[in-house]
Amino acid sequence: MHPRPNAVRAAVRALLLSGFLAIAASIPTGKAEAMRIQVVKSPGGITAWLVEEHSVPLLAMRFAFEGGNAQDPAGKEGLAHFLAGMLDEGAGDLPSKQFQERMEDIAMRMSFDDARDAFYGSFETLTENRDKAVALLALAVGKPRFDADAVERVRGQILANLAYYARDPDRVASDQWAAMAFPGHPYGRPAHGTPDTVQKIAPADLAAFHARTFARDNLRVVAVGDIDAPTLAALLDRVFGQLPAKSRLEPVAAVEPAAAVKQKVIDMAVPQSVARFGLPAMPRKDKDFLPAFVLNTILGGGVMSSRLWEEVREKRGLAYSVYTSVQPYRRTSIFSGGVATKNEEIGKSLEVIRAELVRIASEGPTEKELADAKSYLTGSFALRFDSNAKIANQLLWIQQEELGLDYVDRRNREIEAVTLADVKRVAKRLFEGRELIVTIVGKPVGLTPGAAPARRS
Repeated sequence: MHPRPNAVRAAVRALLLSGFLAIAASIPTGKAEAMRIQVVKSPGGITAWLVEEHSVPLLAMRFAFEGGNAQDPAGKEGLAHFLAGMLDEGAGDLPSKQFQERMEDIAMRMSFDDARDAFYGSFETLTENRDKAVALLALAVGKPRFDADAVERVRGQILANLAYYARDPDRVASDQWAAMAFPGHPYGRPAHGTPDTVQKIAPADLAAFHARTFARDNLRVVAVGDIDAPTLAALLDRVFGQLPAKSRLEPVAAVEPAAAVKQKVIDMAVPQSVARFGLPAMPRKDKDFLPAFVLNTILGGGVMSSRLWEEVREKRGLAYSVYTSVQPYRRTSIFSGGVATKNEEIGKSLEVIRAELVRIASEGPTEKELADAKSYLTGSFALRFDSNAKIANQLLWIQQEELGLDYVDRRNREIEAVTLADVKRVAKRLFEGRELIVTIVGKPVGLTPGAAPARRS
């Protein structure tokens, strides 16, 4: 980090912004269904969703460019992640030190992150500093510098993180699962790169990735807070109007998780083993996706109320944690999960998990389990909208998934409409006759590197 002048003033402003954020998070926003979502179109043709909230002088904005680290060139994996670390390291005529000093001086928050299918931006500012903060955001989005000294500093940070990740069994298990399940596909590449690929990334690579992915045609924007529609329309052109009209994304093929060897053990000297497991699932727009989402809550997504929690942890005391999720991506969808426990217990834990998947495929859940899952999902939905930042995050996701402006109103009704027949059908579709793809990191007793699980009869 650079030493900052005016540190006291910057600290006071940062505390002020943090205080406003805390206040904003505590203000009841009412029912999610009561939100008024406006569609705003700028003079330059950029569209955004807006929820006005003027009780606190704060603006939260979230945006995404379709693409993400699936666009990393082969041999330069980690490029999108590298770019995410560079966009506040100098832009326009401001080198890194001056750029970050100005950010601190006005207590703005700006960050960037990469995911498989999108590149995300997050922006928050007090109303009194909005014009200055927007000017800095526009520079970061449209005119990043990629100065050599900043590139080398960020490269060093990424390499240090990769060294840490290599000793983290959770990270290794997840990365190895993706590599097993998607061989030869961008989803199987290491999202943060490797020491070798990160070393190869040059400032020109960062500039080229930025130029072909940051464009107006693959942009989604949401704003929540103290701003009206005309002001937001002008802001959109200030920040994004300078970008190219069209992106130049490489095509990414549709793919399903598949592995020739279904179970892999990665030896690591740790006191407990970590396992990741998964199977193909259905895409977000499939008619069975919502029943699969409800089924997952019953199976492992409801955490302490789930079947796997009950069978693996509560009844048998085998594991410290166990969970599942359904994860839709642009080009695939995954039922995935994880379990962590003592090296002596990981094999038995996986046996119980496999047996439970067989049981739910053959029998399905009970009426009570379905009712409890729907009650949990509908009751907790409002918690996703209890602050400006959360509202912005949710609405951006709804935009990206193309679920429609009325999704907030429809969602709980659609959950309630899921029947027992639906979840039983989906349980068979997901699990019947399928073998989990599993990676295990640690020193699991009774399991050896490369060993495959015993086949079920």
